[in-house]
Amino acid sequence: MKNIIITGANGNLGTVVTKKFLDSGYRVLATVIHEDAVKDLASHPNLHVNIVNLTNESETASFVQKSVSKYKQIDAALMLVGGFAAGDIHETGAAELTKQYSLNFETAYFIARPLFQHMIEKGHGRLVFIGARPALHASDGKNLLAYALGKSLLFKLAEFLNEEARGKNVTATVVVPSTLDTAANRKYMPLTNPQDLVRPEQLAEVLDFIVSEKSSGLREPVLKVYNNV
Repeated sequence: MKNIIITGANGNLGTVVTKKFLDSGYRVLATVIHEDAVKDLASHPNLHVNIVNLTNESETASFVQKSVSKYKQIDAALMLVGGFAAGDIHETGAAELTKQYSLNFETAYFIARPLFQHMIEKGHGRLVFIGARPALHASDGKNLLAYALGKSLLFKLAEFLNEEARGKNVTATVVVPSTLDTAANRKYMPLTNPQDLVRPEQLAEVLDFIVSEKSSGLREPVLKVYNNV
């Protein structure tokens, strides 16, 4: 049985992705931020929910180390935790930058750092980051500055990891969704056809493909999942 870490497993995307991987036969090591969030996930014999503050490096490293010790090999990690904030350069100060850096970069980096070494040692592994279109296109990101800057670091991190892992069966992928079809986004974008948005189930299918043997030939991938938005 393959082992996969899914962070932010109780979110709008996380619950769908977690179910997808459980249905696909994975053992899912899920993380949530507090005890109350555990109830957001339906119980399953292959689901193991962990309460981890991913903004704390030592706590996150301890979670990874314990997972490796118990299950011997972590095959993949999906880093779904993130945060969103609006604001252009005139509205974005140190507090906003620090918060978005922590939520969108550190929560992924603190998981990826110890896992990358583990995967290199095992000769196999898939690290998957969730990017954002505003981090790629200035026209989309200028009014979401702190968010876009935090997400932009994930692309460079993936580049560095893929360069270090060159010649080995370890990859870092950035998946870039446009706008997810959630109740909040439908309310925020009332004139947008919901069918044009990216359904969480669509994104879950992409993530499943990335960590499967079907994607074994992919290297240095950045996958844009925009649907029609």
